This record gives sequence, C-alpha cells and structure tokens, in this order.
Amino acid sequence: MAESPFTLHSRSSQSAARRGEVRTAHGIIQTPVFMPVGTQATVKGVTPENLKDLGAEIILGNTYHLYIRPGHRLIRELGGLHRFMNWDRPILTDSGGFQIFSLKDLAKITEEGAAFKSHLDGSKLFLSPEDAVMVQEALGSDIMMCLDTCIPYPASRDEVIAATALTGRWAKRSREAHENRAQLLFGIVQGGMHEDLRAEAVEELVDIGFDGYALGGLSVGEDQEQMLAVTSYTAALMPEDYPRYLMGVGTPEDLIEAVWRGVDMFDCVMPTRNARNGMLFTSSGRLVIKNARYRDDPRPVDELCDCYVCRNYSRAYLRHLFVAREILASHLNTIHNLHYYVNLLGGMRRAIEEDRLAEFRRNFYLQRTDTD
Repeated sequence: MAESPFTLHSRSSQSAARRGEVRTAHGIIQTPVFMPVGTQATVKGVTPENLKDLGAEIILGNTYHLYIRPGHRLIRELGGLHRFMNWDRPILTDSGGFQIFSLKDLAKITEEGAAFKSHLDGSKLFLSPEDAVMVQEALGSDIMMCLDTCIPYPASRDEVIAATALTGRWAKRSREAHENRAQLLFGIVQGGMHEDLRAEAVEELVDIGFDGYALGGLSVGEDQEQMLAVTSYTAALMPEDYPRYLMGVGTPEDLIEAVWRGVDMFDCVMPTRNARNGMLFTSSGRLVIKNARYRDDPRPVDELCDCYVCRNYSRAYLRHLFVAREILASHLNTIHNLHYYVNLLGGMRRAIEEDRLAEFRRNFYLQRTDTD
C-alpha cells in the first residue's frame, strides 16, 4: 500500500468519529473538513481572500469542466491551477465521472473510457482513466480522483455489478498512469446500495493501493437513511490510517451523521447554490431570506454566528438585496453559508478532541427550532 498522508490525532469514544490531518504539497488539512466547491477554478460568488478569511483549508476544482474550458494545457502553461486562480492552499480535483454521468444522452461509457459531447458546443471528446490522471497532473491539484462510473439510483443489481467492476478496472489503470506522486490519488468506492458489492470494491481498491479512499455513488436519489447506512458500513471497512472522503454530501445533518460514522472529508454545492437562491443556514435551521417576515428585521442572519456578514448586515438589508436582484446578495449569502459549513466542521473537530461529540450532536438538533 502507498504510504499514507493521513495522521490520526484522536478518536471519539462515543462514535466512529476521528480527528486527524492530511498532508499535501500545499499544506496540511485538518479533518474532519468541508471543502467548498470551485468547479470552474472559482468558488461561485466569493474571492480566494474571502475563502481564507472564513477559514477554508482546501477547495475543489473539476477535471471535466476545466478540461473543456479553458483547457488543462493552458492552465499548466500559466503555472498550474493554484497560480491560475490565486489560491495557495490545497486543491482537490474531481475526475469528472459524475459530470459525465449527468450528461446522460451526451455520453457513452465503454471499457476504454467515456466518449461524450461538450455541453458547451457539442464537440466530441473522450476521457480515459489515464487521460483523467494526465489532465489532473497538468492542473497540479494536490489530491486527484480516479475516473469512475457513477451508478444511478435506483439501478438493478446487474447494472451495479457491471459499473462497480468497471470502476475497479479503471482504478487500476489510473494508479498505473499516476506519475507525480507528490500529487495524491484517491480511489472511489462504488457498489450502489449493496453492502457486499461495497465490501468487494473496498478490498479491490486497497489491494491496488491509494493515498485515500472516497465513497462515491451516494446523494444520487436515495433517502438519507439509505445513504447513512451505506456510509456507516463502508467507512468501517476502509483502512483506518488513510483519509475517507464522502463525495457530494450534503446537508448539515448529513455532515453531522457522516462524521459520527467515521468520515473525514466532504464537499457539496449546497451552501453556495442555496446562497444564490436565498436560503441561508443558521444554528436554528434554514432561513429563506426573501420571505416578507424579514423585510424590517434588524437582526443578523444568525445571532450565534461571527462571520463577516452577521457582524455587519441585517436580515432586512440582505432581503432587500435579494429581492432587488443585486449581485451583492449572492456574495454576502455565500460568505455566510460557507462560514457556517466550515465552522460546523471546526466545531466537530474540537468536540472530537475533547471527546464530547455526542453532546455537540445533541445540541445541534436541539437548536434547530426556527426553520422556514
């Protein structure tokens, strides 16, 4: 197996939760961690300086989107993704498997890779597992993901078996194509909702040997109970001395429960997308800022929050910006939501260190009394 970049610092005596760190070429990531999504070399609505101010340690880019525009070769010529977007902290790049899966009629998956049409101009493109690694190495990300075949929900067992097996074969090819070992490469565990297939997938990926292991194929339509059952079962099978990453999840409740079950890393577009749609996350629940009840409300979004937005602006002002369709609305809402997510994970890290995660989890649910 590859030497692990993960160091385990403490465990919860009350759950499977862990407190650790992941070493990368651009710095150390404290886990559990939330990673804001910057699909096209930008986290929508905010600057890199905003992200640093709110405490983000690592962000995401996406291989599919950057491969199509502006192109990995251009980014490499301009000094790599970090310099291109003026971000000097760690970056994880998703392989693009989920985006290709979401293209549906524009993509065809074969043994060799994914043939697809650009969502921009319809041009024919192809991405093999080796190509995905090559593109990510050109981007210079700190953590790369293997190209995988994302499985829809629901799917027949035969479909899940075939897709999981293909992901395993692609994972082996990805590892063989991996040249720059300063860049970490994570394998992705598929297997649908089937525990035996998840177990086989973990075993296969561990035999290949990766720098970390991700849970893929969740948040694709299953309910939270199913997602958490698969997460709990699969995380327990993953090597305890390597980082565990749950891809594309999720709500604050999902993060609480997945950390409880032993997951270290998370990403989701929910805080940024919901911010642009006027839904804000608070310690007492979700707040829809366009609602008329906030028209003359002088309070901050969350009276328990110390983010830049809550220190300086009222609900009334944020509602005015959103209703008036001002660009500043998206900017301020995004800062608040990302601060909420990053701070939530920071609170869980401290709770694990002090072995009071059960209390933290209980208080999290007790506070959620005022949802729109």
